[in-house]
Amino acid sequence: MRVGSMANLGQIDSANMDSYEHLLQAADLDDLIQAILEHGYEVYGPTLVDKAITYGKILSSADLPQGWTDEQEGGHYRVKRRTDNAYFGYVVGPHSWKKYLQLPHRPIWKSSRQEQEVQIIEIKEDVPKLAFLGVRSCELHAIAIQDRVLIESDYPNSNYRDRRKGLFTVAVNCTTAAPTCFCTAMQTGPAVTLTSDLTMTEVLDGKRHFFLIESGTELGAQILAQLPLKPSTVEEKQQAQKGIESAETQMRQGPRHFDSSDLKELLYRNFESPSWDKVAERCLSCANCTMACPTCFCSTVEDTTDLSGENAERWERWDSCFTSDFSHITGGSVRADTRSRYRQWMTHKLATWHDQFDSSGCVGCGRCITWCPVGIDLTEEVRTIRNLEQP
Repeated sequence: MRVGSMANLGQIDSANMDSYEHLLQAADLDDLIQAILEHGYEVYGPTLVDKAITYGKILSSADLPQGWTDEQEGGHYRVKRRTDNAYFGYVVGPHSWKKYLQLPHRPIWKSSRQEQEVQIIEIKEDVPKLAFLGVRSCELHAIAIQDRVLIESDYPNSNYRDRRKGLFTVAVNCTTAAPTCFCTAMQTGPAVTLTSDLTMTEVLDGKRHFFLIESGTELGAQILAQLPLKPSTVEEKQQAQKGIESAETQMRQGPRHFDSSDLKELLYRNFESPSWDKVAERCLSCANCTMACPTCFCSTVEDTTDLSGENAERWERWDSCFTSDFSHITGGSVRADTRSRYRQWMTHKLATWHDQFDSSGCVGCGRCITWCPVGIDLTEEVRTIRNLEQP
């Protein structure tokens, strides 16, 4: 099943490196990028901009953050030089792929009045063919979650559907993890477990630098056929497997790993836990966590008119359950304080999302921890609720 299909992304077992029969030298990575460009795609991937690794347009391998990594903790982010020339030796930055699929700000319609006649014009976007390079397993899961929300729900978003439809992805298995990562707790990584057009694992072994690469779709196989590949060996597959296992070990032994098997029931039982009061004392209701989150999908609409009153526009933009206006109805806001807003965000993400969309809304990427100005940690809040529940 293609990652660009409308159905849920297919489960695969990419942790098993036996299927990676092809090896691409790191020096030939640009051939991959050029092959995708030649198929008419706009390629987006990691770039080093303003001292952060963010996603932007990629025209060649020179645009990638080769030799750079990121250092992350609660409320802390820094980029620094690696001791090698890895292309994908970072974790995840402040932006997610949703900014290309669910646009942060877009026009919906415009209208004009001439005498007594009003004309309303729906704005249709000329959607480009999008290709994402360097997608991590947790991010593929995030895209699958947004598919369920914005395509398969009772109220689909046509703009998201059109941008998502022809998406081409090049996924990369994680071989390193940040202290903020907890995808192992959410069963979303570090090995790629959803179908992608292409999936790669980067390996650096002394003077050797290469990628093990496989295709997951027919289009991916067509791209592979254009590349200077050679067969991979058992030893090379083992090296790639060790890298993935190293990332998994870092997380399972790290401070953020926890048991997520009963999260829904735990949060439902503790809707009035005193922990909500404690976290509200620190939370700024700034909405950073929802803006950085790859699955948060809340939006609102803005209507504007010019000074003459003859022309008007409606725009859709991202919004957040942390803003007071988001739940405002006649008589006031439904969630008027920070306690109720944080509780809404966390219980929706980890519990009621299951009832709405048949999965968790969290993929364990850790962005909400890193980009919280006061370092509020979702995994720590889960542990606090669990500990307060004990007699």
